[in-house]
Amino acid sequence: MHTVQVLDKTFGLSISADAIRERVEAVAAKVSADMAGKNPLFVAVLNGSFIFAADLLRAVTIPCEINFLRYASYEGMQSTGEVRQLLGLTQDITGRHVVIVEDIIDSGLTMQHLVAELEQHHPESISICTLLVKPGNMKVTLDIPYCCFRIPNDFIVGYGLDYDGYGRNSPAIYTVQ
Repeated sequence: MHTVQVLDKTFGLSISADAIRERVEAVAAKVSADMAGKNPLFVAVLNGSFIFAADLLRAVTIPCEINFLRYASYEGMQSTGEVRQLLGLTQDITGRHVVIVEDIIDSGLTMQHLVAELEQHHPESISICTLLVKPGNMKVTLDIPYCCFRIPNDFIVGYGLDYDGYGRNSPAIYTVQ
């Protein structure tokens, strides 16, 4: 399928399901190598990262745990510029190697806020693992050692990413036309 309709918008194929699977497996192999012997705690940011986090964790080959956080900063196709925490950590991360799992880093403001918040709990380390980064829209500098794709500043849906709650269930990623 080369186009999909989500609510009032048409989206064209941008990244195929096969390409996503290949990159997720490659990133999982790198995370597994880098975190070997460290028992990392993956902290997935809901809602968008749930599909990526599931596929990533299934491909990770080392002992690890996962926890979930929920933040909101989007309404429709626009960032509100305000980060609201909706669901917090449920376990102690003191002294842990934490890998934040995110679907997309757009301006970087939400991730910067999240990293600062997690640092207050004194983890051993914090690494960022994201499916997508929009380098042309970054407003802050972030160290992102694990990234599947760098994309233009277009609005996208699929593979967990949504438009007003719809479109997450596609195995591929589509760009608004």
